Amino acid sequence: MFRPKYITFDCYGTLLDFEMGPAARRAYADRLPDAERMEFFVREFKAYRLDEVLGAWKPFRDVVEGSLRRTCEKVGVEYRDSDTDRIYGEIPTWGPHADVIEPLNRVAREFPLVIISNSMVDLIPHAVKALQTPFHAVFTAEEAQAYKPLLQGFEYALDQLGCAPEECMHVSSSFRYDHMSAADLGYGARVFVNRGHEPSLMPHYATHEIRDISGLPGVLGL
Repeated sequence: MFRPKYITFDCYGTLLDFEMGPAARRAYADRLPDAERMEFFVREFKAYRLDEVLGAWKPFRDVVEGSLRRTCEKVGVEYRDSDTDRIYGEIPTWGPHADVIEPLNRVAREFPLVIISNSMVDLIPHAVKALQTPFHAVFTAEEAQAYKPLLQGFEYALDQLGCAPEECMHVSSSFRYDHMSAADLGYGARVFVNRGHEPSLMPHYATHEIRDISGLPGVLGL
């Protein structure tokens, strides 16, 4: 059984409930009362967020603002600066999925855990506190000056840890942001947490699939 030197994790979406879509629904409820148009808005907002992180690094608030502006233009909805303030301001309040804390702490007793997140230095402490788990290290896109799925974010974390990707296991609920890149880098193991927000691309980019974090101890033989 593969015993990783470090287990690296995506944070938002995998460990924490990523509420960007629900936050957008709340912010635009008055301008998008039609359910079909709202679904289209949320879907386009998600697509533009990915596109926004693929260029030169910029603060995550600017990613949210750029995504909202482009989505509003496409859908034909008024954009307001207060929309970005409202949605971005909710991020520190997001909490963990119900399945996370107990099994994550069980794994932490045996392996050093690391977060590699598309977050900011001032945002990530709220997430770490909510997870109630001891992490060996936490790395943000702000520190790496690059967002996942760009390889630079992973490479920055691995350089700081002083280890090779083949020595590590990566855990994420996203193929587009995480597992494709982790596979390209040669991670020794890649665990897909199938939370239902992306289709499974097993076995091409992941070595294991679990329904939620409660399945992770079993992957590790705990």
